[in-house]
Amino acid sequence: MNPYTQKNISKNVFTRVFNPEDNEMFIWHRDKKDRIVKIISCNDWKLQIDNELPIILKEGFNYLIQKEVWHRIISGKGLLVIEITELETGVLK
Repeated sequence: MNPYTQKNISKNVFTRVFNPEDNEMFIWHRDKKDRIVKIISCNDWKLQIDNELPIILKEGFNYLIQKEVWHRIISGKGLLVIEITELETGVLK
């Protein structure tokens, strides 16, 4: 079971909506591809990358999450809505 609902926009672009009530499911994880995460809507949500302090996510900002890097989200207030673009292999070198 996923801690989000997802809507596919294209082959490599999709939106996800996270509910803070599902926070026990927001675990450390790694992705198989580099991703650009655009924040559509949030209120006090945070992103934490391995060995770094959490940062507050800001609406309208893009965040790069490189493949195989451990990270997690930390719940805030209300829903978190993001748009994820998965980059093709080898784009970031």
